Amino acid sequence: MPYTVTIRVGPKVTRRRADSLDEAIDLLEQQLSSLGGAARRKSTTVLTREYGPQAQVAARGELSGPSRLRPTVRAGADVRGDGSVQAYRGRVKRELIESRRGETAFDALRRRCSEAGDL
Repeated sequence: MPYTVTIRVGPKVTRRRADSLDEAIDLLEQQLSSLGGAARRKSTTVLTREYGPQAQVAARGELSGPSRLRPTVRAGADVRGDGSVQAYRGRVKRELIESRRGETAFDALRRRCSEAGDL
């Protein structure tokens, strides 16, 4: 069964399939990196609270698989309004994945999935 990569940018949702977890993470990286300036956000105020660009999620990429009913991998990456990327594992209860020195968010995602035995 293939892995599913879901990209959400505002109301637009696209889904793609990949045969392996490595291919799915590569596809996720390609899709989110290609957003460029479309992922930038300005500070916004809701009621009396101000949210800076780094607090806003401009785009989200999710991957799950290999099965559809009970996928063993549920992970992804958020592109923040300032252009930074944060990787996470989980779906309902998200666990942020800290990047090590010299490591991108996607490298950290690969590392964490391989440590968990998902690769």
